[in-house]
Amino acid sequence: MNMPFYVAPEQVMKDRADYARKGIARGRSLVAFRFDDGVAICAENTSSTLHKVSEIYDRIAFAGVGKYNEFDQLRIAGVRHADLKGYSFSREDVDARSLANQYAQILGQVFTHEMKPMEVEILVAEIGVDDSGDDDQMFHLLYDGTVVDERNVVVLGGETDSISERLESFESPPTLHEGLRSAVAALAGPDRTLSAGDLEVAALQRGNGRRTFRRIGDTELVELLQD
Repeated sequence: MNMPFYVAPEQVMKDRADYARKGIARGRSLVAFRFDDGVAICAENTSSTLHKVSEIYDRIAFAGVGKYNEFDQLRIAGVRHADLKGYSFSREDVDARSLANQYAQILGQVFTHEMKPMEVEILVAEIGVDDSGDDDQMFHLLYDGTVVDERNVVVLGGETDSISERLESFESPPTLHEGLRSAVAALAGPDRTLSAGDLEVAALQRGNGRRTFRRIGDTELVELLQD
C-alpha cells in the first residue's frame, strides 16, 4: 500500500490562501462608502447583465469581487436565508450581522475542508432606521471566512492598497456626488479614465420607502460625476 505524501497543515493553508488571492486579483475592484444619506457601492464592471452589486433584503445590499459564479451562489444563498428568516419571524429580524455570520461559516468551511477555496471577497452592507447613519453597517468577508467590520469606506479586490491610498479622506460622510467622484478616481488610478459605462453603481438610500436599494443608471451617474 502506498503511503500518501505528507504536507504540513500550515503549507496547505498557505497554498489555498495564495490560490484564492490570485483568483481575486484577476478581477476588478470595488469601493463602498458611507455618504450623508446611506451607503453607496461603486464597482468597475462593463457588463450590463452580470451584476456585482445586488439587493438582499429591504435595507441590505450584497457586493462581490472575484469569480462571478461563486459569489453569485453566495448572493442567492443570502436571499434565501433572508426571505426564510423574514417569513418565519419578522422583517425587522433580518440584519446584516447575522447574514455576514452565515457567509463566514460557509466560506470558512469551504476554505478548511474543500480542495479548492472560493475565489471571492464579499461585502454585506445595511443602513439602519436612524437618520443619523450611526447604525449603518458594512461587513467585509474574505475568502477564508474572516469578517471585518468596516466603518466608513472599504475596498474589495486585488488592488486594495493602491486604491485605498488614492481615496480622498473626508472628515464627515460626504455627499453622494463627492463620494462617487473620489471612488471613481481611486478605481481608475492616474493612467486611466472610467466612464459611466465602465461602472456599476448602487446605493442603499434613506427616504426610498421600505426597500432602500436602488441602482444608479448611466444618465444619473454622468450627472453625479460632473464637476
